[in-house]
Amino acid sequence: QVQLVESGGGLVQAGASLRLSCVASGRTLRSYVMGWFRQAPGKERAFVATSRWSAGGAYYADSVKGRFTISRDNAKNTVYLQMNELTPEDPAVYYCAAGDTTATMPTMYDYWGQGTQVTVSS
Repeated sequence: QVQLVESGGGLVQAGASLRLSCVASGRTLRSYVMGWFRQAPGKERAFVATSRWSAGGAYYADSVKGRFTISRDNAKNTVYLQMNELTPEDPAVYYCAAGDTTATMPTMYDYWGQGTQVTVSS
């Protein structure tokens, strides 16, 4: 079992930055694909970014490409999502997830955190 806990959400103005963290416990994440998703009210959970823990390589949704960066600290068993130039289209609950396959579909991930709220004021 893997337990994931997100933090770092909050209220910021448009154009500002936030860094989300996802700390894992239970098992090392070295062999897992890590993903970030977000869900706005009334919408389905949407892919944001994904990165294979050990092999590197990252993939992003078109809507965040160039603004968001997924990274990891193996020693801390933690994955991050650096979010720059936040816009009024970015507010949502952001979730991190762990799985076995690099994928953009939420159903391909086995473990989920509880989510952290990001709010952007215009």
